[in-house]
Amino acid sequence: MFTLAVACTSALAIGCRGTPSAVFTELGEARQLAADLRVQFNKASDASDRAVMADTDEASVSFARDADKATQAVQSDVVELGPHLRSLANPNATGAFDDFSKHLAEYLTLDHSVLGLAVENTNLKAQRLSFGPAREAADGFRDALQTLAAVAPAKDRCRVDALVAKAVLSVRDIQVLQAPHIAEADEGAMARMEKEMGGLEAAARDALKGLSAIVDTKARPQVAAALVALDKFKDVSGQIVALSRRNTNVRSLALSLREKPMLTAACDDSLRALEDALAKEGFTATR
Repeated sequence: MFTLAVACTSALAIGCRGTPSAVFTELGEARQLAADLRVQFNKASDASDRAVMADTDEASVSFARDADKATQAVQSDVVELGPHLRSLANPNATGAFDDFSKHLAEYLTLDHSVLGLAVENTNLKAQRLSFGPAREAADGFRDALQTLAAVAPAKDRCRVDALVAKAVLSVRDIQVLQAPHIAEADEGAMARMEKEMGGLEAAARDALKGLSAIVDTKARPQVAAALVALDKFKDVSGQIVALSRRNTNVRSLALSLREKPMLTAACDDSLRALEDALAKEGFTATR
């Protein structure tokens, strides 16, 4: 009687899940898809991290595309894997898969934000402006003023030297503030630096006004050239501040370091549990 009962139970199980060969086929495909799902998810996560850490626009965009491609593969595996798991009716595997799907939805929402910020590269662009056009304008400002003392009347040379030094140092101090502003994440700190920059620019303009009043007529074109350079520097500095305020590199890095690891780990834990459940299913099916 016991043997007959076991046989009947086995027959009912096979009737619900299909023939043994069909079960093994479903199981094999499910295990393969689960393994690929884990590989593709890790590829997507790694590519997203590289997009955040990239130091050029081209590299950020390229890694973001890699992340998107791997993410599409993840979503395709999820769609294909679901029916196999429902056919196998393994509650542990189904539970792990459901957990992964929930965590994946949260991960994709966060990663979309991370990649969107990373490819903007506003902090990187601000840095390039600071090291390039802003420095060139500041150097042009200095060059326009550096010979004024030599052509000034002897009685005015000390005064001219002092005003030139005040103007040039004010612009250089603005340059010094650009780097911490680009790296800063706190809006209050950025606002304080911007206020200081404004005061320094005003000091440079006051110095130019003073120079215009005391230099010889022949030297005034140099003061005018310095004013043009200062206006250019102000324009570039304004672009730097605007890009820095966007803070996309800082924000994407913060999300990647603080929030993403928890979701990545949760997804990977669910995938590991899914693979373990399918491995045990395979062991049971062979007994």
